[in-house]
Amino acid sequence: MYKNDNRTVITLDAGGTNLVFSAMRGYEFIVDPITLPSCSDDLDRCLGTMVKGFRQVIEQLDEKPVAISFAFPGPADYRNGIIGGYLPNFPSFRDGVALGPFLSKTFGLPVFINNDGDLFAFGEATGGILPEINRRIKELGGTRVYTNLLGYTFGTGLGIGSVINGRLNLGNNSCVETFCLRNKCMPEIIAEEGASIRAIKREYASLSGDSDSSLTPYDIFLIAEGKKEGKPEAAVKAFEKFGEIAGDAFATAVTLTDSLVVVGGGLTGAAKYIMPALLREMRSTLSTMGGESVQRVQMRVFDLDDELEFAKFVVGDPHPLRVYGSDDTVTYDPMKRTGVALSKLGASKAISIGAYVYALSEIDRQQVS
Repeated sequence: MYKNDNRTVITLDAGGTNLVFSAMRGYEFIVDPITLPSCSDDLDRCLGTMVKGFRQVIEQLDEKPVAISFAFPGPADYRNGIIGGYLPNFPSFRDGVALGPFLSKTFGLPVFINNDGDLFAFGEATGGILPEINRRIKELGGTRVYTNLLGYTFGTGLGIGSVINGRLNLGNNSCVETFCLRNKCMPEIIAEEGASIRAIKREYASLSGDSDSSLTPYDIFLIAEGKKEGKPEAAVKAFEKFGEIAGDAFATAVTLTDSLVVVGGGLTGAAKYIMPALLREMRSTLSTMGGESVQRVQMRVFDLDDELEFAKFVVGDPHPLRVYGSDDTVTYDPMKRTGVALSKLGASKAISIGAYVYALSEIDRQQVS
């Protein structure tokens, strides 16, 4: 979808420290990124920086862009391009800023703003893991085509995006979230407090007795690997606890959406310690009052990055089923299945592709209607 499109969309990676501007055409960046300080605590300077950055990108293009499209932290009224509320990284936006209308008026272009989790999932569904999975299934002789995808980002928070039947699911309020689900290990606390950068740091400090607040998750990963001084067992357990709590949130989301899952973000560098616990939680069981065991997820959960598991995921459990009253048979595969894979694009590239495809699909939809 739009991989060979020749239209250009301007993109922005909006962080509290820096704003990174670029432009995309056909899933590829076509100008070198321009990085400017966010000045996020000063609204006038921040908006002025945005205008400056977008103008510098436009000056490098060989044709006029058709849209500006990017992710921006919420809370927000994304459909109307209004940012406002508690934004730790953009404090000057807290009283509400009509960012989309401002940029649209300034540049005479349609402007599309979304949550980064939504665009991550959409980018992976249109130009990343989902088409790759469907391609590999076909190559291995499978016939199923998957259309639902959840995209999770592991980082400062527990971000999520949902694609249903190939379309980005924005919900009624652009508020599809699981960060606020109950934390499995601390039911009165939100899940994100156990599945985020701060959770890794806090858990390692608690288990190791080392209160050095300067340790990053990467430092803790190196400790787990035995490449940095510290307590490896505590480091491994910190990542495992992260996986357990994230897996519980995944299980709820997958159960409600019947989706595959792709995971991105900086903490996936420690996937070797996170993913086993995460998959174990998704594969766990609950009980009825009568003592019967019920699967936590009503599907068999596969690790799609494991070649043997992927092959089983493709094959399933097909067998002939006789049509009642005749000698005819049909093929019946009773195995319901889902799977989890790590992003191959990386979160930043997937978000940009999601922003690009979202802008073009909205432009095309509006032209048809």
